[in-house]
Amino acid sequence: MNYKAVRNLIGKILMIVGALMILPLFVALIENEGWQNYLAFLVPIAALEICGLLLRIKTNKSTNFQAKEAFVIVGLSWLLMTLFGALPFVISGDIPNFVDAIFETASGFTTTGASILTDIEATTKSALFWRSFTNWIGGMGVLVFVLAIIPESKQGAAVFLLKAESPGPQVNKLVSKMRFSARILYLIYIGLTILEFIFLLFGKMEIFEAITLSFSTAGTGGFSILNTSVASANAFCQYVIAIFMIIFGINFSLFYFILIGRSKEFFKSEELRVYLGIVFFSTIIIILNTLPLYHNFESNFRTAFFQVSSIITTTGFTTYNYELWPSFSRAILFFLMLIGACAGSTAGGLKISRIIILVKSSANSLSRAVNPRKVKQIKFENKALPNETVNAVLAYFVIYMGIIFIVGLIVSLDGYDLLTNFSASVACISNVGPGFKLVGPSGNYAIFGTLSKLSLSLEMILGRLELFPILILFNPKTWINGRW
Repeated sequence: MNYKAVRNLIGKILMIVGALMILPLFVALIENEGWQNYLAFLVPIAALEICGLLLRIKTNKSTNFQAKEAFVIVGLSWLLMTLFGALPFVISGDIPNFVDAIFETASGFTTTGASILTDIEATTKSALFWRSFTNWIGGMGVLVFVLAIIPESKQGAAVFLLKAESPGPQVNKLVSKMRFSARILYLIYIGLTILEFIFLLFGKMEIFEAITLSFSTAGTGGFSILNTSVASANAFCQYVIAIFMIIFGINFSLFYFILIGRSKEFFKSEELRVYLGIVFFSTIIIILNTLPLYHNFESNFRTAFFQVSSIITTTGFTTYNYELWPSFSRAILFFLMLIGACAGSTAGGLKISRIIILVKSSANSLSRAVNPRKVKQIKFENKALPNETVNAVLAYFVIYMGIIFIVGLIVSLDGYDLLTNFSASVACISNVGPGFKLVGPSGNYAIFGTLSKLSLSLEMILGRLELFPILILFNPKTWINGRW
């Protein structure tokens, strides 16, 4: 373990997070919220900068490391970001309980959107801004931002970092250097966020709400500044948000192909076709199943399309209490929670690519059971997949479902019903936010005890980081034989 490299990069990450807190501090100053709210950001900023500098002492600015160090850096960074990111809520008094603040911050950075706030509109504007901004930061990932500015490592450390933080089973360079790939990804991310903001302004939405909703949509996080989520937004703005949720659920590498004039590559994507197909058919089925609940077709279509877009992209916005839908429609939403959107997007869930590989692997196993002599290699995106990738997807699925079961059992200690407990576990590891029953669109996570909230917070981070950085971080063997 190259501890110097780990300390150096974690220190740099903490300093960057501290610098990002300046934006909500400006909001507090503009709104004249008083010294308590100024200190709510000044104290964490100072703490992050000091801790960052101390960690980087005598590190020689080392950036050479391998996969193990990358997983540790990613895992530790996200845990520390959550702890420091919770401080503004506690100091300002918006969320005085530190465990609640950790839950809210973990939900923000992991773009989950689960909340313990019972009255969002009573929260100060600076805290609301920070809350939505954590969605945006966590969407693309702070490590991707760091990669855009740090020098390329001779040993390809940037590749290890991007693979450790980016969602999906495969991560490829867009250009020859990973540093430039990270810059391209962030420019696309920023550009799409600004574009959504402009459309929302065109829809006559207030500036502050448009900014925060654009942050939350881009990160597929689902934090809103209103108790009604986005139900009070006009029809135009709801369509804009729904479409942009779908866009942010697409692999960002495909947008790069459009930028360089290779649009055919975009439309050839197997994962994209399956993703859009699931959105289309799920919307149609829910429209037909919920038709008696609506007075006109447009309202029915808009609500179904919006909710499908929100759940499959794991954003978690709501315009309607889907608990009032028939059980068949709710069952579809439950499966969409598990599936998620495309790899390489800002969405959570298992990812469409893994679902495709799992289905093809199962079909291949069934075919071999019928005809043992038949050998068929699994292909994805017109490329043959090595057995290691297929086995990794299978292992990921087993661990993923195991964590859902374990956390669901822990949450069950609070004594709530089965659907509440296990939908909360699914919603948190898939980074969706709202679940069903008591944690549905009209409820929140304030009902749970301390152990449940901490377990769900860790589960959110596990889901956002694709499990392995946190699992490796807590493995004792990871820390053996290191150089400080």
